[in-house]
Amino acid sequence: MTTTPTSSGTADAGNDDLLSVAMLTLGCARNEVDSEELAGRLAADGFRLVADAADADTVVVNTCGFVEAAKKDSVDALLEASDLKESGRAKAVVAVGCLAERYGKDLAETLPEADAVLGFDDYPDIAAKLRSIVAGDTHHPHTPQDRRLLLPISPVDRSAPEVAPRQRLESGPLAPLKLASGCDRRCTFCAIPTFRGSFVSRRPSDVLAEARWLAAEGVRELFLVSENSTSYGKDLGDLRLLETLLPELAAIEGIERVRVSYLQPAETRPGLIEAIATTPGVVPYFDLSFQHASATVLRRMRRFGDPESFLGLLDRVRALAPEAGVRSNVIVGFPGETEEDLQVLCDFLEAARMDVTGVFGYSDEDGTEAESFTDKLDPDEVWARAQHVTALVEELNAQRAEERLHEDLLVLVENVEADGTAEGRAAHQGPEVDGTTRIESAGSPLRIGDLVPATVVGTDGVDLVATATGESR
Repeated sequence: MTTTPTSSGTADAGNDDLLSVAMLTLGCARNEVDSEELAGRLAADGFRLVADAADADTVVVNTCGFVEAAKKDSVDALLEASDLKESGRAKAVVAVGCLAERYGKDLAETLPEADAVLGFDDYPDIAAKLRSIVAGDTHHPHTPQDRRLLLPISPVDRSAPEVAPRQRLESGPLAPLKLASGCDRRCTFCAIPTFRGSFVSRRPSDVLAEARWLAAEGVRELFLVSENSTSYGKDLGDLRLLETLLPELAAIEGIERVRVSYLQPAETRPGLIEAIATTPGVVPYFDLSFQHASATVLRRMRRFGDPESFLGLLDRVRALAPEAGVRSNVIVGFPGETEEDLQVLCDFLEAARMDVTGVFGYSDEDGTEAESFTDKLDPDEVWARAQHVTALVEELNAQRAEERLHEDLLVLVENVEADGTAEGRAAHQGPEVDGTTRIESAGSPLRIGDLVPATVVGTDGVDLVATATGESR
């Protein structure tokens, strides 16, 4: 969970008469962008952003509604924030984000500790809404609906909603940059399209303009985020638009690395693989959402693929970039999954040699097709299978890290300890979930934002230990 910083994320900090607000962000990088857009709207409309929720007149909690654990974290954050109405200066606690959009009035009824629940349609008028709520007015939350019905079925008839100017809430050298919103796929386990809506690409000119702004703010790595980056451009009439956009982003002065997140394997075309693997300034990093490997299970998920096609995709990646980073997520215990299906998945994971694999045990999600499936596994069996696959991938990921011993890396420094030890990420390591690289024996003091050439000398699970081999830039 992130909060507003004391310095760069503060608007008119010297004016204590302004209504103050703290932003608490849970969930994925897309939520981080949403929080910065909300912060930009609030700062432009006279709010003072503060770092500590205890110092805020109102606390805005940007919630996550993806899976049960994320929902619980969001509710806990709202409850903790509500305590500040007793111990701090907070007059109101407001829920926004995916959980708020997904459940609307139902969340408001079950969580009276939150003074208001705002949906995505409230964002353009967020400042006026917060002032009204702080003043004691009652906000009537929305009734949840399937947001896919709010846009035309034909992608070419869609237009991207207005995107507010951002105000950075983090001062690090990496920043997420939103490519698109929503998803047109109909995976049977996933509810995201119902509350995020259908897929809508941002226009390249808007993406580039925001990237230039981020570079001017000191960002050195852009992390391109969306629900499905391989679909970028299809609603603008050019499915290969990402291939042409990547070199333009990488050419922006000050930007050293561009990283693409969330690729749908069935849509990952050869031209996109080549663009990510070979474009200077674009890191060869492939975040491939396999979800499973058994063709039978994948069809029930309304996804496509099998071990042969997935391994062929990885072969194409590594033929172009042998040291490419590859990560994925898998769901274990999906309804109807047999022991043979589970073995197919395990065999695939062993052959795939990925850097990081996230493992999720299946659980029902409200409103999804899989919720109605009748051949569900016993929860204890789902848990046991998830534990089995987790143990396997921990061993496999550690082995993959060991394969990188003596490999030369370029590490983006994100933290420097008092003793001078620096920690950051190499090209194959995405933010938050893919491990880090610790740099030892640097010849000169390192700073946050430095790019340091280094050689891997040790491992700790998926984390690497490296020695600096040249001057940072």
